[in-house]
Amino acid sequence: MDRRTALVPLRYITLPDHGPEDVVADPRGRVLTGVSDGRILRIDGLDDPPAARVERVGEIGGRPLGLELLPDGDLLVCDADGGLLRLDPDDGRVRVLAESAAGERLRFCSNVVALDDGTIYFTVSSRVHPLRDWIGDLVEHTGTGRLLRLAPGDRAPEVLLEGLQFANGLAPSADGSFLIVAETGARRLTRYRLTGERAGQAEPFVENLPGYPDNLWRGAPDGPVWVALAGPRVPPLDLLHRAAPAVRRRAARLALHAPFRPSGTTGVLAVDDEGHILHRLTRRHSGFRMVTSVCEARGRLVLGSLWERGIAVCEAPESK
Repeated sequence: MDRRTALVPLRYITLPDHGPEDVVADPRGRVLTGVSDGRILRIDGLDDPPAARVERVGEIGGRPLGLELLPDGDLLVCDADGGLLRLDPDDGRVRVLAESAAGERLRFCSNVVALDDGTIYFTVSSRVHPLRDWIGDLVEHTGTGRLLRLAPGDRAPEVLLEGLQFANGLAPSADGSFLIVAETGARRLTRYRLTGERAGQAEPFVENLPGYPDNLWRGAPDGPVWVALAGPRVPPLDLLHRAAPAVRRRAARLALHAPFRPSGTTGVLAVDDEGHILHRLTRRHSGFRMVTSVCEARGRLVLGSLWERGIAVCEAPESK
């Protein structure tokens, strides 16, 4: 199933700073996000934007990207500048869980999930380009993304996968037997098996996506995995990725100095554990650009963006 339907916006909630790159919902339907000045915010009252309460629950001193809410209420935070962190929203205390992997400083920690046994998995998008130069990595197609695992009590993450094309969002399967990894630069979702005879192996899960997948979200275990598409497919970029590395490096240097404005076409997908696309929601000429995350809260879809200064609340499709 790949029939497109409209992504219907309902309301917009302005935040104190721009770039709510990831959004996650807590059991009470409140949304947590991180913005560019390092603050972690919690938004309550999605149904009434003028009365919505936006409160600061912490500050990491870096640039928060991917978030994961733990059963005890703490929040895992990927700091693009400093590694993997754990934040207590009650008192704002921040602990560093990992700053390096395989003897190398974590340059671009991107997204994170925690499984029931306490094991944490997270991605590094690039070992070449920092967050501010993300477009350079997509153009150069460096293939230096990683998937890492941090076992309970460990300080040193284990590298599980290398060579990923801008590794980004993560989500577990309903039964915990595999992880879904978004490879933004390859326009695909990859499956990494955690159990069974093929444990430790990776394979394509959903390929040739209509855009560039960013963060992933799974709420209830029996619910779908939501995929944020940061932008529609750019055919010239597909052609460039087939060029020689030297050509791609030159193109990346040019891209870093060129003005950038996100496409006005936005979209999100929902997929199941068989790799079937359940929903494909799109909106052309959208005023809310560069959707980098999506979650479900209070029966709505909530969108985050690295570009915008707020979050968008949209209609959720009927369950399939």
